[in-house]
Amino acid sequence: MAFLWHAFNPAVGRFRNFMAYDRRWLEEVGSEDSHARALWALGTTLGRSASPALVGVAGPLFAQALPAALALTHPRPVAFALLGLHEYLQRFTGDQRVQHARATLAEGLLARYQASRSDDWRWFGEELTYDNALLPHALLLSGSALGRADMRDSGLEALSWLASRQQAEAGHFAPVGCNGFARRGGLVARFDQQPLEAHAMVLAALDTWRITGHESWLVEAQRAFDWFLGHNDLGLSLYDPTTGGCRDGLLVDRVNQNQGAESTLAFLLAHLELQRATELKAAVLVTGERAVSERSGAPALRNGRARIGGAR
Repeated sequence: MAFLWHAFNPAVGRFRNFMAYDRRWLEEVGSEDSHARALWALGTTLGRSASPALVGVAGPLFAQALPAALALTHPRPVAFALLGLHEYLQRFTGDQRVQHARATLAEGLLARYQASRSDDWRWFGEELTYDNALLPHALLLSGSALGRADMRDSGLEALSWLASRQQAEAGHFAPVGCNGFARRGGLVARFDQQPLEAHAMVLAALDTWRITGHESWLVEAQRAFDWFLGHNDLGLSLYDPTTGGCRDGLLVDRVNQNQGAESTLAFLLAHLELQRATELKAAVLVTGERAVSERSGAPALRNGRARIGGAR
């Protein structure tokens, strides 16, 4: 949090990104990605943290960083920002300024999708690149919150299309590779596969499950997470239980042995969100079984454990 405060440039309302080894900033304004990711982190902190001190420190920075979000031009930063605004509004539901920002950004993302979509290319532009699942994820969440069926359905359509393109014939998760990505009408790069893609799909699928109630999305989230554990094209685990880190990617013939912060965070955040969803599903099942038990007199739990259905 201290670093984010230090990175923020109040003169322009944007975060810096690149810093030299001697701690000099190398720019006055960072990338749109870095600004929007910081906003996502702050919004999640404000929406979920149980620490009043942390919320108190994050709040003013979030407020100062918010106006620049409306000037974002690239779709992924817009999606990052929308995820942060959504998290923030889970707690501060009456903040009209943030509500307006969400509606404005979501309308722009929907317009981009509608302008690009065709029957054989249900996407937001001419190319699938990185963090792909976050685009339909942001649209689906925003449409659901805003009561916009067109927005919600477009997000669901795009995510379903993406999921079908990122499933190997053997059934495991196989994201678009970063060595060429995928263009409309062109070939789809199979490698290098990045942890960010599995993380993005886990988060998107879990929220889609929560919104639609369809168990298939819980299965999709588990499929994407299993990619970290070796259910992938090479049958190799990217998660390293010795260090607790995650390797940086799946290459055509091996895993990238580097264990960077981005990759490790992608694994840990995906794991935590899947665990959170599993606990939610277990709680719902326990509540349902107790209701049945109260009506029938049957025991609610077997062996002292709740059934979790398809989740593992």
